[in-house]
Amino acid sequence: MDIFKILDEIQKIDGDAMGRLEHATRRHFMSKIGSKIAAVAVPTAFASIVNKAYAQSAGAIDILNFALTLEYLEDGFYQTANAAAGLIPSTDKAIFTQIGKHETQHVAFLKGALGAKAVAKPTFDFTGKGAFATVFTDYNTFLTVSHALEDTGVRAYKGQAGGLMADPDLLQYALQVHSVEARHASIVRKLLGAATGNAAIKSWITNAAGAPAAVYAGDDNKTQGGVNLTGLAGKSDAAITEAFDEPLTKDQVLAIAGLFL
Repeated sequence: MDIFKILDEIQKIDGDAMGRLEHATRRHFMSKIGSKIAAVAVPTAFASIVNKAYAQSAGAIDILNFALTLEYLEDGFYQTANAAAGLIPSTDKAIFTQIGKHETQHVAFLKGALGAKAVAKPTFDFTGKGAFATVFTDYNTFLTVSHALEDTGVRAYKGQAGGLMADPDLLQYALQVHSVEARHASIVRKLLGAATGNAAIKSWITNAAGAPAAVYAGDDNKTQGGVNLTGLAGKSDAAITEAFDEPLTKDQVLAIAGLFL
């Protein structure tokens, strides 16, 4: 969710943001990604661009540190879980090992962009102030929190997508990252449904099945774009909830992250 959020928030505090980044993103960044830079180098390349364009911007530094704090949260969560003996079944271990690697890469990207101005990793309460007390001893609880964090990431992408419409090249790249986050959310939901024996929890959202209300309430929302779709001809309420996902604003994301700080 980082690149969507970073560029959207930078644009809010600096109306000339896309102009500042235009040369680097269009002529340098994307052309090299397409022909010379391996996928693993993308975070480093983008971090360098952000540093050059915003070296003196205190507002941009604050935004990047906000994003870094969220990535610290996810990275720390999976590091702790993957190290917890007996928590993740051997059949699922490879999945969460890979997800953890992705989150570690996100942290490295942001720290590279910020350099010496990066905030230190805070102390997290992964129990959500007691709401998930057995998160690292009970697999089902772990899956519930993982599901909450991954779904939050997907919604954060959706909430910030409009800010990249002015730069289709970056939008395309960000959507590629978003698709990975969506796959994380999908597999975690599938594992949660299997582990709990709840057939209502699928790889996609249906009503509020599996939603941890302590983190986010709204999976069963049927109003999209200000239009209440309840009673849409030929469509059940369940089908409507499956067809859309809710965007999250910055304040909503902060409220969710705050549960674990």
